[in-house]
Amino acid sequence: MATPGYVKLLEGTRLPRMAPIRQHFEAIEAGDPTEAVRKAMQESDCAAKIRPGMSVAITVGSRGIAALDQLVKAIVLELRKAGAEPFIVPAMGSHGGATAEGQVKVLSKLGVTEESAGCPIRSSMDTVEVGRLENGMPVVIDRLAHEADGIVLFNRIKPHTSFRYSNESGLIKMLSIGLGKQSGADNCHAWGIDWVGQIIVDMARVKLERSSILFGIGTIENAYDRLSEVVVLPPEGMIEAERPLLQKAMRNLPRLPLGPLDAPLASGPLDVLVVDEIGKEYAGTGMDPNITGRASSDALTGGPDITRIAVLDVSERSGGNANGVARADVITDRLFDAFDREAVYANCLTSNMLSSGALPVSMPDDRSAIMAAVKTCGARDPDRITMLRIPNSLHLEYMLASETLLDELSSRHGVDILGEPQEMAFDANGNLDHRMWETLHR
Repeated sequence: MATPGYVKLLEGTRLPRMAPIRQHFEAIEAGDPTEAVRKAMQESDCAAKIRPGMSVAITVGSRGIAALDQLVKAIVLELRKAGAEPFIVPAMGSHGGATAEGQVKVLSKLGVTEESAGCPIRSSMDTVEVGRLENGMPVVIDRLAHEADGIVLFNRIKPHTSFRYSNESGLIKMLSIGLGKQSGADNCHAWGIDWVGQIIVDMARVKLERSSILFGIGTIENAYDRLSEVVVLPPEGMIEAERPLLQKAMRNLPRLPLGPLDAPLASGPLDVLVVDEIGKEYAGTGMDPNITGRASSDALTGGPDITRIAVLDVSERSGGNANGVARADVITDRLFDAFDREAVYANCLTSNMLSSGALPVSMPDDRSAIMAAVKTCGARDPDRITMLRIPNSLHLEYMLASETLLDELSSRHGVDILGEPQEMAFDANGNLDHRMWETLHR
């Protein structure tokens, strides 16, 4: 295939030499997920609410969660020990193309199946109305969960990728948006992203009063994407109890090695960030704006000031759902071809954020995509480009840093320089070796 004319405009663009670095984060680990669930449930005495033979719906969402399959299996096991008959309800708003079958497929890609969990998965997009907010907005909940004798909310507690509020991603959002299915998620976003935080809290209050919520099981992860803590919250005061846990999760976020170490998020300028892949298992928006500083709205602020972001691929687990790739400046044709409009547009139309479904400039391969980012980043000295390359926005222990950054990073607390800077190596097709991250982890 002939080289496109626009690619020829990149000839002569010099790419910086890159060196591997490693970041060290303070982190607490929960240990065995099964034991962590057993201990948390035992200490909360939540099993006392379970009657023998009662049907219990367990919510499982579309986000990647550390040890997700083990955690779900452990919850199922503990509920069975207490005499319940548990089943899983996919609780993910409009994800999975807003279809019952699609949501089961999302769970399967995340490693959660009936076989792995040890219980049935019952998926439906049908909802029932359980009340209305003062503004007249209907409050709906998954029909199958509502018809069960009880509901156990399960989700990771973490900062949201589109807004800031007292409750963000976690049990409260799972109750309001996840269990609201597509119609409930649509209601939560109807007034725009600036109102989502308030609306999910208001809807959660209604559902906590009028639905059979037994308790919630929340997880908190450390900066290495590993389980740090399992907590069990009763329905009484759940909204308020989740808030300090959100702040703890914020402090646990990984970060790029930019700006003051004692700040909650990275800050400061960077010419180019190369992200090997985005995906739903890394962030709801594919790549976390808390890491990149690139949000889809003004409702979320903070993070570094990056001039150009190049994204090279979408993860296999995300199945073409490259929602949020619009926050990049340039992508590869490989990602462009994998972009699943059905999945992405369902998210965009439900969240009322059409800009999230846009596609950036697309280049034939990794080399040309990175060259386009470097050429257009506006650096006054091409020989002093500041650039970082990361595998994704969740795993930030190992990365590559341009030669210009090494002096500063060598004196930064918690950063090790692992090797000498080298020219970026591309194969005959112009692509990088994305397996290198496995080598660095060994």
